[in-house]
Amino acid sequence: MDSLSLIGLLLGISAILVGQYLEGGHIGTLVNGPAALIVLGGTFGAVMLQSPLPVFVRGMQALSYIFAPPKLAPQEAVDKIVRWSNIARKEGLLGLENVEEGEQDPFIRKGLQLLVDGSEPESIRSILEVDVYNKEHFDMQAAKVFEGMGGFSPTIGIIGAVMGLIHVMGNLSDPAKLGSGIAVAFVATIYGVGAANLLFIPAANKLKQIFRAQAQYREMIVEGMVSIAEGENPRNIETKLLGYLH
Repeated sequence: MDSLSLIGLLLGISAILVGQYLEGGHIGTLVNGPAALIVLGGTFGAVMLQSPLPVFVRGMQALSYIFAPPKLAPQEAVDKIVRWSNIARKEGLLGLENVEEGEQDPFIRKGLQLLVDGSEPESIRSILEVDVYNKEHFDMQAAKVFEGMGGFSPTIGIIGAVMGLIHVMGNLSDPAKLGSGIAVAFVATIYGVGAANLLFIPAANKLKQIFRAQAQYREMIVEGMVSIAEGENPRNIETKLLGYLH
């Protein structure tokens, strides 16, 4: 659980609500169903129009990473690679066949299969780096779904405000309704700007950091596999891979 993300979101929303209260306003004036419908519905509609279906679906799936990022175990991976390099030196690359069958991570299993098949080091690197690049590129596109939402929601909030003002202008004959009507109209702007700066843009940046960390983890795996194929000393391999942990 990423407690910092949760604390940050709650702190940002609380600061706005408490500030509204301290200024003498009523928190209830910030609650408006039609404004929320316009901003959220319009934002999601725009980003769905912009995004290919697989990218949009991946973005929605990755949303949970903001509060519960996937666990990476780079130190454990380094230990395993060093252990595999010792096996390869003693038994040859075919000695990794049993290791490959028991590995759960598909990416690591693919690397082990290439080693067992006796592929050349540069061939292993090029094949695995294609996977690393494509996975990172696809994930970054998914993060940009929320970046797009951060760009659309303020503008759609302004659209909601203008729609509210149009409604107010239709009631000019009743001055008693003008003040409250204008206040409600601008709630849509608050929703649009607030959602962009408290949720969508921070979520996009957090996901980019998570996806970059995953890509760096896979790059470390690639370097380890290539080092085993080149027959490097296990101690040198460990020293090299520990650099990724810093």
